[in-house]
Amino acid sequence: MKFKWFTYENGLLLLLAFTFGVAFFDRNAINYLMPYIIDELALSNFQIGMIGSGMAVTWALSAYLISAWSDRTGVRKPFLLVTVVVFSLCSFLSGLAGVFLVLFMARVIMGMSEGPILPVSLAIMNAESTPSRRGINAGILQTFFGALLGTTVAPLVVVYLAELYGWRVTFYLAGAPGLICALLIWQFVRVPEQKETKHNEHESQGINPIKMLSIHNVLLCSLISCCMVAWYLLVVIFAPLIFTELRGYSETQMSRLMAVTGICTVIGGFLLPGISDRVGRKPVMVVFCFVSMLAPLAALYFSGPLWILGLLFFIGWSGSATFPLFMGVIPSESVAPGLIATAMGLVVCFGELTGGALAPILSGFAADQTSLAAPALIAAGCALVAGILSMFLIETAPSRIPGADKRNS
Repeated sequence: MKFKWFTYENGLLLLLAFTFGVAFFDRNAINYLMPYIIDELALSNFQIGMIGSGMAVTWALSAYLISAWSDRTGVRKPFLLVTVVVFSLCSFLSGLAGVFLVLFMARVIMGMSEGPILPVSLAIMNAESTPSRRGINAGILQTFFGALLGTTVAPLVVVYLAELYGWRVTFYLAGAPGLICALLIWQFVRVPEQKETKHNEHESQGINPIKMLSIHNVLLCSLISCCMVAWYLLVVIFAPLIFTELRGYSETQMSRLMAVTGICTVIGGFLLPGISDRVGRKPVMVVFCFVSMLAPLAALYFSGPLWILGLLFFIGWSGSATFPLFMGVIPSESVAPGLIATAMGLVVCFGELTGGALAPILSGFAADQTSLAAPALIAAGCALVAGILSMFLIETAPSRIPGADKRNS
């Protein structure tokens, strides 16, 4: 049975997952390098916020617009190649920045190039996936290397390189893996047959966001994305402050608690989507969106032993493993093949615009007016709403729909 590991499906999965992980690594690198950058470029807090928000907005818009363009033309591989090369070059450009404007433009263009990578990659993977493996494949693609490289490895490697060589050289080195991935994509990823391309082009004609949102599951997944991306970022941004400033934990204790998130995402990122392949997408979405409420509430209220708090935080963070389902698997199983990237791009766009650009700003304002408890309560409320919305999803898992495996094979 060993030979079954060496299939095109598995090789493609490994390459696309690693490529998205590299993109996420490059996106997060600036956060860990900012202490080195801020003094040299004399950046204000407002300018730092502009860099993050600008990248989130372009990521969101390009996730939909370029993915829709990919669907209209029926082309996947060239779009993926160009976006991977561009975000890698933007990492080099970030290292060359001598003033705020150059750094800002480099990160904005990086967001524009990285936005379509996930939906286009998921569309490519969906076409090559065995129907019974769509969930676990999407989970591995979106979360495994993204969490491993972008959340767990990035802070360690980026800071280490910055201490040795400086922040500029670190940006240069961070851009190199993306170029290697682009070369492997060029050599390894197959181009769809021409008949499939024409079929996709015909299906995607006349599709606009309003019409796409008339599809029941796409609308629900877009709304869930608004809630869950907000939940994710509010916990990531404000939990460290809650632990240290509100709860009185040391920075070391806080770092250990936050490290739980990366470990949980790596494990849950393929475990929960794999479970959904068997029991269905809807029950996994409902249960684990509700479970997500535990992370911000435990951070805010639990006062027992640190290891129990870490365990509660781990359980609550398992909701992050629903992202491949509502951003990729469910939309892709709810639309025609020629609309898959458009549907996924729209869901990503909604989540990034609300969770990436609006939710942190509004929650920060609420915290200034009240206390640091506000972002945690807002995050828990977002998870609650996502769980309620998930109850209205239409089941799409082939294992739960009679004859679906045969139709989709």
